[in-house]
Amino acid sequence: MSAPSSPRPTDDLEDLYRSQIKSMMTEESQKRIDRHVDPKEDKRLLDLDIIQLVSSSSVDTVPALMARLGIVRAALIGHGGALVLHSHSITKDQAGAESLSLVIDLDGACVSCGAAPGTLKGIQDDLLADPKISRVRFNKGMLDWFTEIQREFVLEHGGVTFA
Repeated sequence: MSAPSSPRPTDDLEDLYRSQIKSMMTEESQKRIDRHVDPKEDKRLLDLDIIQLVSSSSVDTVPALMARLGIVRAALIGHGGALVLHSHSITKDQAGAESLSLVIDLDGACVSCGAAPGTLKGIQDDLLADPKISRVRFNKGMLDWFTEIQREFVLEHGGVTFA
């Protein structure tokens, strides 16, 4: 029986670089968000009931969804992209608590961006962090934006679903 192999030195170096890059990206993203976002307005939007906003088609719906995004928001802000609420439904769990199931579309520069698959995953993960949002899918029409390779990648490895 052979002894388990130890990690390769390059694995440690890759982990170190990955950690440093993530830290730098987070810091730079936050700077971009801070330059373009009013924290008081964000707080107001985060305090609003997202289910009520979406149900009423309020003008605050998309800004409130954007306020719920983390560092992926910097990419949308910096590259002229935007969220579009394609459709929604309200579901109830066994205890009767309501939550949102959203179908999101992107607009602006995001339509033709090669990084869109990663952006979708970031949007999904950030929105799902809100306990009032139980499901995030993306409009299947978005798949037409991608090249064949991008489409295959996002469907196989993107970690998001399309409706």
